[in-house]
Amino acid sequence: MSPNSFGVEILSIGTELLLGNIVNTNAQWISQQLSQLGLNHFRQSTVGDNCDRIIKVIQEISQRSNLLITTGGLGPTPDDLTTEAIAKSFNESLFERQHLWDEIKQKLSNSKLQDDSSSLRKQCFFPKNAQIIYNPRGTAPGMIWEPIKGFTILTFPGVPSEMKSMWEETAFNFIKTKFSDGYCFFSNTLKFAGIGESSVAEKINELLNLKNPTVAPYANLGEVKLRITARAKNEEEAKNIIKPVKEKLKKEFSKFIFGEDDDTLPSVIIKELTKRNQTIVFAESCTGGLLSSSITSISGSSQVFQGSIISYSNELKNSLLNISEEKLTKYGAVSEEVCEAMAINVKKKLKADWAISISGIAGPKGGSKDKPVGLVYISISGPNNHITNIKKIFNSTRNRIEIQTLSVNVCLNRLRLILLSSSK
Repeated sequence: MSPNSFGVEILSIGTELLLGNIVNTNAQWISQQLSQLGLNHFRQSTVGDNCDRIIKVIQEISQRSNLLITTGGLGPTPDDLTTEAIAKSFNESLFERQHLWDEIKQKLSNSKLQDDSSSLRKQCFFPKNAQIIYNPRGTAPGMIWEPIKGFTILTFPGVPSEMKSMWEETAFNFIKTKFSDGYCFFSNTLKFAGIGESSVAEKINELLNLKNPTVAPYANLGEVKLRITARAKNEEEAKNIIKPVKEKLKKEFSKFIFGEDDDTLPSVIIKELTKRNQTIVFAESCTGGLLSSSITSISGSSQVFQGSIISYSNELKNSLLNISEEKLTKYGAVSEEVCEAMAINVKKKLKADWAISISGIAGPKGGSKDKPVGLVYISISGPNNHITNIKKIFNSTRNRIEIQTLSVNVCLNRLRLILLSSSK
């Protein structure tokens, strides 16, 4: 069956998803797996733990799609209603699979069984013709069931580790054999900093109309991504389809592309400084340690990152960073002069090759006519006493976290450009 001739949908079941108590990472992961199998899916739905609503959405999906993948609602508690609701959707009864109950008894202690035997046993009931998806990590099996011709349902628990194990052991090969035509999707994402999404889109208008590979822009705070996706018989062939488009983009945006796929600005900086055998330190005011956190979130950061001084008050800027009271009084803490001194002094005090300092007004209070909310000064001090000073005025409609995050992105991207320039 051609993947273009049928529909695939994902249904996530659980009131906790609707309430926002947990993030739906299962749907994202399943989407990625479907892409690897060369299958496009066109809709994702979420429904709470309500039998009537689950029945209604399943019946709707059965009329428009051929493959439904559900997660959640397979456990032993009263609000785990998925299997029951699926059976009722097609007026089918549930029958106990005794061997599943025997397996559950082997997995759990006797004391647990005494407390929860009736509720645990409900996990052993399935429609008569359903194929069981065994759960190596938990007690709740899933199923593969074709209740009506041309419509197949696969069910999985909501626990990510259980769902992934069941997918890899059973579902992947089943879907590949029955639904995949042997093609796969492969994506390569280029990441940009220092340029807006609209500016990128304007320059690649013709690429956005390609059919294979496809090019799709999307933006996060402080960066733009271009996802290039090819459909091919294997990953190597897909990479060859992507290659000329990728090379064209790298030539057009050489200054702005900082990495690919899992790269981040912090990881790129760490990699480059490690290669140079150089170290870096920070002096932070308005970002309150966010710059330091961005670096230390990356494994291997200890090879380059020495530490930082977070000096929010003028008193600490004076005592820890040796910024004179005279300079603080004359220029103010949020100024190019003070920020530059912070970078120079922290570099000297913590004995590093590079230093970055940040001082600004992240808001929403504290701004003035001369120094509005969103004003940020950044200084980068490098080898041979080279200093780069940056003044940014972010839009005051940005909230505090956004201004802090954008400030960190500007710091790291400017350092990246400096390092790029010095390596040529």
